[in-house]
Amino acid sequence: MSSQPDYLSASLDRLDSFDSIVDVRSPAEFAEDHIPGAINCPVLDDEERARVGTLYKQVSPFEARKLGAALVSRNIARAIETHFLSKPKGWKPLIYCWRGGQRSGAMTIVLNQVGWAARRLEGGYKVFRQRVLDDLETLPADLAFRVLCGPTGSAKTALLGALADAGEQVLDLEGLAIHRGSVLGGEASTPQPGQKAFETRLWSVLRGVDPARPVWTESESRRIGRLHVPGALFECLRSADCVRIDAPLAARVDHLLARYTDLIADPADFCSKLDRLVPQHGHEQVAAWKALVEAKAWPQLAAELVTRHYDPAYRRGGEGLYRRLAEGQTLAVPSLDAATLAEVARGLAGR
Repeated sequence: MSSQPDYLSASLDRLDSFDSIVDVRSPAEFAEDHIPGAINCPVLDDEERARVGTLYKQVSPFEARKLGAALVSRNIARAIETHFLSKPKGWKPLIYCWRGGQRSGAMTIVLNQVGWAARRLEGGYKVFRQRVLDDLETLPADLAFRVLCGPTGSAKTALLGALADAGEQVLDLEGLAIHRGSVLGGEASTPQPGQKAFETRLWSVLRGVDPARPVWTESESRRIGRLHVPGALFECLRSADCVRIDAPLAARVDHLLARYTDLIADPADFCSKLDRLVPQHGHEQVAAWKALVEAKAWPQLAAELVTRHYDPAYRRGGEGLYRRLAEGQTLAVPSLDAATLAEVARGLAGR
């Protein structure tokens, strides 16, 4: 741990009182997860951190600290030149590393010597991560969730966006997870975050909502792609008030074709994803769907996937996940175009 004076430290409760948050961990640590809004100014990059760690274990702590001091000093100088020279004298950054130890301590001391009121986060990222886990256990119970339900293609995500445009509070699970929530739902151009980063995104949204107002979200299974919704949050969603979207098949097919343009643009990738359905539907059925891909018979393919795969799966499991679905409101929506969804959103918002 750092031996710097206590007045150079700050607790996590003061997180929102700083002008900037500076993460001095390695790029790999930062990529896995970081405090929202932080910038990465590593005092040791991934290769340097490995070198110092190896020297510490194989030679001696003293030799490791000598090398580390040289590398850290060089990288702090680079960070000042690259990121901080334009900052005014009154700039107040919060600095953190893994445990609030030597890496963040070194940066904090140098920035204070310049004249900036830099502070080191007590306990570092480790304390922040524990706060995220603790809050995800307690925050959901204080919120009034409203869940949009309905089978695949009902435009739940689009309606969630329309509710946000209407001024409502929303929790966009698929947006935070970067996944469209189905077996074919991975985003083509952007990988999903890791579980830690997903949980930090959830925490960032939940801590910012007004508990006196409803929070709209959409029905999901607990798994979204390779991520999972934290247990306490998922249980609160399962017990929340529900609004079921009832749209005709033709409207759902049109919506799916508009939403999955990336799959339509890459038939080979589409066929590869269809292979995931073999265990449920067999090789013959999947081969027939692949033939529709090759024929570019997109409306027919979408209709068959909805009626033969998604709707039966929803009836088997999706409808039973949400305990208050049967007693909830059902909205018959004849079209899923943007104008209709905006009107539905205004109605749900009471505007």
